[in-house]
Amino acid sequence: MSVHNESIKKVSAKSLADMKANGEKISMLTAYDYSMASIIDQAGMDVILVGDSAGNVMSGFSSTIPVTLDQLIYHAQCVVRGVKRAHVVVDMPFGSYQCDEAEGVRSAIRILKESGADSVKIEGGEEFVGTIKKIIDAGVPVMGHLGLMPQSINKYGSYALRAKDDAEAAKLINDAKLLEQAGCYAIVLEKIPAKLATEVSKALTIPTIGIGAGNGADGQVLVMHDMLGINKGFSPKFLRRYADLHEVITNAVQSYITDVKSGDFPNENEQY
Repeated sequence: MSVHNESIKKVSAKSLADMKANGEKISMLTAYDYSMASIIDQAGMDVILVGDSAGNVMSGFSSTIPVTLDQLIYHAQCVVRGVKRAHVVVDMPFGSYQCDEAEGVRSAIRILKESGADSVKIEGGEEFVGTIKKIIDAGVPVMGHLGLMPQSINKYGSYALRAKDDAEAAKLINDAKLLEQAGCYAIVLEKIPAKLATEVSKALTIPTIGIGAGNGADGQVLVMHDMLGINKGFSPKFLRRYADLHEVITNAVQSYITDVKSGDFPNENEQY
């Protein structure tokens, strides 16, 4: 049943905080274009992430690193046009905030001004707290991101589970508290032990959104192409596929080819 109508109230950062306070889990999914964003929004999604995962699923890159600020602004513009209810957050891509605070502020302002999105998401903890504070002071809401941080894949060397040892777990907890103190309205926790994610979620007043972080987080996020089965080459333990659109689309395309080759399409009722 569609929840898409003019009376629906837009989901805000405060809405998400209220959801956590009321014990309501937060649903979050990626989108990169108008048509899919519209469908996801009408279905009732709380948060839509215009992720730098666009580099993987839309552009065919092997990582998120090549994605540019202009590319994400374009995808965000498309998504925002299709959304009436969901809170739209946009990843700040690699290279758009790491060099200095001023660059981070300029990048975040560009995203909101040019796309109409509601907030930005930044990977990193203590090392970027100064930048995050400046961005928030400039009027741009920020969602944090800790644990596995895909933009740092060249540093990690793999997409393995993060914060397994005590030292890294302690740093993650400290980073989460620093992000909350800096003014982040929520934090994504990616691919960390479920017990740690639960501990962090209980320690914070702001919501946590998990991906590969167990059920103790205040919400969950997945990449749309993964959960719909469009992308068949990615099968981590945490991924639940809710459809197999790869097969559905393949069958539809093959049927179309067959009908064209045989002359069955278009038939008399499909022509003028």
